[in-house]
Amino acid sequence: MKTVLVASSKGGVGKTTIATHLAAQSAVAGQRTVLVDADPQGSSTRWAQRRAGSTSAVLPIDGTRRNWLKLIPEDTQRVVIDAAAGARADELQAYLDQASVVVVPVLPSALDIEATVPFLNTLAKHPRIRKGQLPVALIANKLKPWTNASQQALDVLNSWSIPVVAQLRDSQAYVMLTGLGKSLFDYNSQQVREHQDDWQGLLKWLNKTR
Repeated sequence: MKTVLVASSKGGVGKTTIATHLAAQSAVAGQRTVLVDADPQGSSTRWAQRRAGSTSAVLPIDGTRRNWLKLIPEDTQRVVIDAAAGARADELQAYLDQASVVVVPVLPSALDIEATVPFLNTLAKHPRIRKGQLPVALIANKLKPWTNASQQALDVLNSWSIPVVAQLRDSQAYVMLTGLGKSLFDYNSQQVREHQDDWQGLLKWLNKTR
């Protein structure tokens, strides 16, 4: 069972969108998938509830409860944890202890990049991350690739030691799909496939990490 923790010290970076899309992709691929909603706002839970009747349904679990780990069925193949918005690394201990990998969304602005640095520095102190046992990757999110700001942000992120495994473009499609309990991976149109291509680096990285 692989457990993906999606976390950031900043709110509004698209954390829930990324968590729900990762859960959907896994479920569409036929894996028994659990989405642990550790954010008191409950957005991931509502998303999962909206797709409950689908053949690629995702089981939502309240990650704010102390016994959340015991609620995960034994036959689960993929767990995605949507951490609380703005949670610091020291508040994520219980989830870091269970995670197989950690993905950190970052927006292409100087303020967001600066705010991410101390979060990554505190993550680096976790024993499993420090020993190289818990891989961490960045997702450059809500990019406008045609702008200098996005390109400059990518240059900064790519200079860090933590890999940037996906560059997700800014699109209203994510807002619409999340509201419907859907994801890009539920569709196969040409336009959707272009957006799906943005995720391939992340999916390959997840597949090669243990």
